Amino acid sequence: MGKNKYLYITLLAVLGFQQEALAQAISSAPKLVVNITIDQLRADYLETYVPLYCRDGFKRLLEQGKIYTNASYNFAPIDRASAIATLSTGTIPYYHGIVGGEWLDKQTLQPVSCINNGQRRNTAANLQTSTMGDEMKLASKGVSLVYSFAPTADAAILSAGHAATGIAWASGNRWMNGTLDTPLPEWQNDFTKRIAVEKDVNRCVTDLAIKCLEQSSIGIDEEPDILNITFQQADTPRDTYISIDYNLSRLITRLESRFGHSRYLLVLTGTGYSKDQNNYESEERYHIPTGKFNIVRTANLLNMYLGAIYGPAKYVETCYRNQLFLNRQLIERLNINLSEFLKRSQDFLIQVEGVRNVYTSTQLMTSENSRLEKIRNGYCFDKCGDLIIEVAPGWKLVNEERHEYSTQRTSFFSFPIIFYGADLKHELIQTPVTVDRIAPTVAKAIRIRAPNACASEPLF
Repeated sequence: MGKNKYLYITLLAVLGFQQEALAQAISSAPKLVVNITIDQLRADYLETYVPLYCRDGFKRLLEQGKIYTNASYNFAPIDRASAIATLSTGTIPYYHGIVGGEWLDKQTLQPVSCINNGQRRNTAANLQTSTMGDEMKLASKGVSLVYSFAPTADAAILSAGHAATGIAWASGNRWMNGTLDTPLPEWQNDFTKRIAVEKDVNRCVTDLAIKCLEQSSIGIDEEPDILNITFQQADTPRDTYISIDYNLSRLITRLESRFGHSRYLLVLTGTGYSKDQNNYESEERYHIPTGKFNIVRTANLLNMYLGAIYGPAKYVETCYRNQLFLNRQLIERLNINLSEFLKRSQDFLIQVEGVRNVYTSTQLMTSENSRLEKIRNGYCFDKCGDLIIEVAPGWKLVNEERHEYSTQRTSFFSFPIIFYGADLKHELIQTPVTVDRIAPTVAKAIRIRAPNACASEPLF
């Protein structure tokens, strides 16, 4: 009997210890996620200006953060809108539907914004999956707070998702608030009405974020909240990184004083692309292989070629950026085999000077070829063309009808993913990783499920 008594006491002590450890583990989960996206962040610029940084901005993150030094996006092409949608949803454009800041409406053959859906402007309705903010709202039965502030509407809206508490972005010298199904928080309404947006928009976005930390109840209760912030490029790289460093310092100092190091998790990364600063004339001057690829002229040549085979008609209805849109109703009415039609078109286009490769919609929707993975991941049938032309590196894509001009570059540049706070230890990880793994990592850290189209594994 005595032995059983001691065994019983020991068992209770062990169970009590386990329950206490479990309670500590649950309570130690961060209650605030601060998601910072720097448009066109580049590791080479980040490192170049280290001597000019203050103590509590980039330096603190680089010296104390958990840093994945070799991050990338697993789709192409990339722009600000498609990148931010991927960061917030943890999936690719093939699933979340944001293939770019604009795409061609197949009904009207006119460009439409990623945040306009015909019925509403400044909406996340085109985002076809849930975001981290949406999942927080679902897990907390609406209690979690989801704020998103940015220099542009697309960044603010796509970061937040469908169920935001408050969204704001800069428009000229005024703040604009997003379309919400619930009344705007009083503190935000007051701030955005009274405070003008000045030239340094990154500072203004930081001011609004700090006001949110001070005036709202974000990060205070036991339900997780999220604050999304986007910074943009200034006139020069030097000005950009010094300005962002200063504003990061202000923000981190405020977070540390209000929440301590363990109660919040800060995530910082970039949008994975960089606007080309070189121009066609400069490359031509230094004898770098280049040229001009005229997409409209190419579409006309293709129509002439197809007309010689199937009879005169306008088979290519229009073009947008590097995409050709076919008149599918005409092709169907003429009882033309679509697969054969696309293959003939592909074979013709690949011979045009300045073309590196041509992808067909059928190829992207059905092929399992791993070499096509990035292009396929960035493709949506209802928003993209029937023929996707990859222009040769260094060549200038020209669409004189739409006044579009861009130079093709496929060179790699490095940018990091940095996690800071939540009692994380400093670590440099050089293993290549993709940014769609950020969302499941955050979801795991705050003990909720990942967004509904996110199939990637957490980073840790």
